[in-house]
This record gives sequence, structure tokens and C-alpha cells, in this order.
Amino acid sequence: MQNLSPTLAAAGDAPTAGLATHPAWLRLKDAVEALRPLQSKDGSIDLAATPRTTVDPLVDTVQGAVAELAPLFPHDAEYLAAVQADLGKWADTGYREPDFLDSLLAFRPNEHRVDGIGHLVVFPMYTQNGNPDRNLEAVLLKVVWPEWIAELEKTRFDNPGYLGITFEDFTAGYDTNSAVLFPETVAVREAPERFTWGGIFCDREAARFRTVSTSAVRQLGLDIPADAESLLQDQDRTQQTFVLWDLVHDRTHSHGDLPFDPFMIKQRSPFWMYGLEELRCDLNTFKESVKLEAEGFSQGRDVQYAILFDRMFRFPVSGDRVRNYDGMGGQLLFAYLHKHDALRWRDNRLTFDWSRVAEVTNQLCAEIETLYRDGIDRPKTAHWIAAYQLVSQYLTPHPASTWAKGPEALPLDLAEDKALRKALCDAVHPDEFPLSMFYEALSKKLSRVIAGTKGITSADVEEIAA
Repeated sequence: MQNLSPTLAAAGDAPTAGLATHPAWLRLKDAVEALRPLQSKDGSIDLAATPRTTVDPLVDTVQGAVAELAPLFPHDAEYLAAVQADLGKWADTGYREPDFLDSLLAFRPNEHRVDGIGHLVVFPMYTQNGNPDRNLEAVLLKVVWPEWIAELEKTRFDNPGYLGITFEDFTAGYDTNSAVLFPETVAVREAPERFTWGGIFCDREAARFRTVSTSAVRQLGLDIPADAESLLQDQDRTQQTFVLWDLVHDRTHSHGDLPFDPFMIKQRSPFWMYGLEELRCDLNTFKESVKLEAEGFSQGRDVQYAILFDRMFRFPVSGDRVRNYDGMGGQLLFAYLHKHDALRWRDNRLTFDWSRVAEVTNQLCAEIETLYRDGIDRPKTAHWIAAYQLVSQYLTPHPASTWAKGPEALPLDLAEDKALRKALCDAVHPDEFPLSMFYEALSKKLSRVIAGTKGITSADVEEIAA
């Protein structure tokens, strides 16, 4: 157990659940919701349309509520003072596009990875897979950092910026499918040189996983092992499973033989490149989890179930079909296991050969890693084509696909690199790898269940289970 300062130890012991009904928090939420319809997409407020006499009292309320709540979060004193200052500077500009760089730089939750410690977060921000506009948002959250996770991060999966977090309460931008808190979503005058932290709401991911996977298992007539069944029934265990999954997944983006990094270098690529990168990180997590299980960590087996079920049951049938890279990755995993007889769909029932699943899944991981290693010696265009060829071995392209016709159908004669890459991306069909008949049927069965997980929390899933 790490040695904590008295301030952090007290903060870690302080209850956060009661804060969701704290009068200051309720005033803060109400003020933020009243500001929301007044803000433009970039977060600014047009004072020609809305007088200051309407806006100023709302911002004053937010400032006052933050000041009242700040003593409950002594570890965030510098940040919460900066939030109040940034709100004041926003008002001084006449509510032009907000700039919360100073408070963003002061917020360092990765320095306080204590299980149960709470944070009050107030930023103008968009929410990934949620609200695309930079509205002011407020979130009460709690860190999930059990000792076994802390030890694995320290000794094996170093990731100093990663946080497992849960919701206590939130404003409307998080009453969505968003399950992340990322600093790059905050409205700032300039991007910091580097981002030092990122949070994943493991309670939402766990609740969504339990709801969708339980329905899929029932709909598909799938018999699952007893430990998988007990995982689906246990919210706390599933939350910790997702903390481990995301810890290893996140660090894998910068580990391995990497011909490129699609998330740290801004560049446009065909969507299957992003799909393969996300799948590579998940399959590496799966591989590490197999090792953990062999060493006696029961959580390793839990992560394997989570990756398999979430990737194959939820990802392919979530979201729209326009360049859905996470959906493509889930389809690829299913097709690979199916073609290697690690799963079968017969007599309207899905079965897994559990004795072969880990071996075959790790085999797909090895194919993607070989693609990456070989890509270091390839030009980018050749690498894109090689990646397409790998995916299309297992997923049937759209009948109208230009890429499926082979390199001779692509505009490879363009001499200028930027123009060539744009033309190659433009040639990608919006639904380059359509759903198989299996997934078309599964989508109809699960669509309402998945839609119902919007804004879900652990409390919601327990109500469903009851």
C-alpha cells in the first residue's frame, strides 16, 4: 500500500456518493443546464441574442458552487481555484470561445490515484461519443484503483497517466454514450505540449457490457462457463475487469513494432487502419490476460471474457455503418474465430470451443503484429493495401468497393503524397465491410438493448437486474 499524505488519506476516505445531493452541487448542475442552450458549438455565447443579465448570474452561480464544494476536494485546491478564475476570464471576454487551459494544466488527477478518492470536474468540453459541442460540463467522479491494480501498474503495465473512474453524478453531456474523460476534449487557446492523464468510466463500461452481453447470451442460446456467468452478475468485479483491460489497452498504443501511431500523429487513414490498431491493443491485452490467468490472477480470465463478449456482441452492432472501425474490429475477431473453428453458429445457437479460443485469438494477434512489423519497411500506401488484404481475407467487402478490385483500381498514379492519400481515403466505401447475415440478425435482436444503455450507470444496471 502506498504511503499517503494526511490530505490524500482523508480525501480517499471521504464519501463522494452523498455529494450528488449536496445543495451546492445541485445549484451547479442547474446553472450548467441553463447555460447549455445559450452556448454555440464552440462554447461561446452570443450576447446580442442573450443579455448579460441572463448569463452573468448563471456563471456566478457556477463559480460560487465550485468555491463552496472546493474544501471537500483539498487535493484539487489549485485546480478548483483555476476553474473559478477561468470562469471569470470567460465572462471578461464577453463569453467568447472559452479558454480553460490554465485550469486544465492545474488538474492532475493522475497524481492522486487513490482508491475511492473523488474529484469535481468542471470544463467547457465535448464528450467523446456523446455531445459534439463544447458546452460547460460538470462531473462528480470517484477513482477506482484497488491495490492489485496499483501493483500491476507499478511492476508490469506502467501507465502513469491512466485512471479508472466511476460516475457519482454528471451534467447532460454525459447522459450519453460517452465513457471517457480526456483532456484533449477541453476548450483551450492552445493544446498543451503533451497530455498527462486520461480517465475511463469503468462503471459505465461494465454496466453496458453486462446488459448487452447478458441479452446476447440469451438471444444466441450460448452456454457460458460458470465464472463468465458470475462475472456478468457482479458490477464491482466487472468494473475492476475494465480497469485492467483499459490499463493494458491504453499503454499498448505506444508499445510494439509501430510503423505509425494513428492517435498521436494527426493524419488521415482508411478506417480499417484505426480498426486494426484498436483491435491490436485489445488482442495484446487478451494475450497478457492469458499470461495473468496462468500466474493465478483470476482477473486475467475475466478480461478475456470481457474482450470476447464486448468486441463480438456489442461493437459490431453499435453506432452507424459509416467507417465504423470498432465495429469492423469486432466483426474481424468473430470471423477469425469462426473460420478457425473456435466458435460455431449451428441450429440457431452459438457455441465456443473454449479449449481453442485463447490459442486462436492469440493467433489473430500475431497476424496483426506481423503486419505492423512488416509495415516498418513499407511505404504508407503499400501498408494500407497490405492491411486491407489482411482484413478482406476474413471479411467480405462491399460489392461496390473500389478497394476490393485490387491496387490496379486505385488512383496510385497521383505523384503528390497528400493528394494520393486523400484520393485513396475518398475511394473507401462508407460501409466497406458490411455486416454479415449473422450480424444483421444480431443487430435486430440487440438494437433496442444497446439503445437503452445510453447514459447508463451502475445504479441503472442493478435496477435492470432486479
